Amino acid sequence: MTIEFGDAIDPRINARAVAFATSLVAQQWEGIRDVVPTYRSVTIHFDPLHWDSTELLAHIQAVPRPRLHKTAPQGRLHKIPVLYGGEWGPDLEDVATFGGMEPSEAIALHASVRYRVYMLGFSPGFPYLGLVPERLAMPRLSVPRTKVPAGSIGIADRQTGMYPSATPGGWRLIGRTPLSCVDHTFPNPFSLNAGDIVRFRPIDQDEYDRLSREEPHADH
Repeated sequence: MTIEFGDAIDPRINARAVAFATSLVAQQWEGIRDVVPTYRSVTIHFDPLHWDSTELLAHIQAVPRPRLHKTAPQGRLHKIPVLYGGEWGPDLEDVATFGGMEPSEAIALHASVRYRVYMLGFSPGFPYLGLVPERLAMPRLSVPRTKVPAGSIGIADRQTGMYPSATPGGWRLIGRTPLSCVDHTFPNPFSLNAGDIVRFRPIDQDEYDRLSREEPHADH
């Protein structure tokens, strides 16, 4: 069952969806398998042997809608180190050219933004972050790569994201982090969650190598 909150990529709409998803999870209803917030909706996965859809809808409608305030706290802040360009970010120069910038300017601009985690999707733990400055908002590749390395940082229009595992993908790759955002030793294996905030921090090769050895996972 999907509850829609709007029809745009908008932080206010997403905040409502995330807050409502949190309210549903807090009910701890038996037979609810998962509650998934997206950019603009919440999908409830339920056991049809436990719930009749009409009954479930009535319960959902009875849940008080959370009130959002301008001063409401945001999610956790995550600082993600990134080695930009070169073999780790093969599309950086194209993205910089798209925005009429030097690669160093594109790096600085990408790292200057506090990105909201709008949702997780595509592959387990993949965070959709936004909004990317318009000068960096280059469209996806016309032909996706057959394999994108884990940790790759990409751009697709006004979105940026981090590949948690090696998968096919068509986002413009501008860098790579040595950290993983998935750790299956935790009850919640995902380091980033909808509503969290991400800042990217440029690093050099030496720090990338050191962090690869010392800090395999992003903070939980």
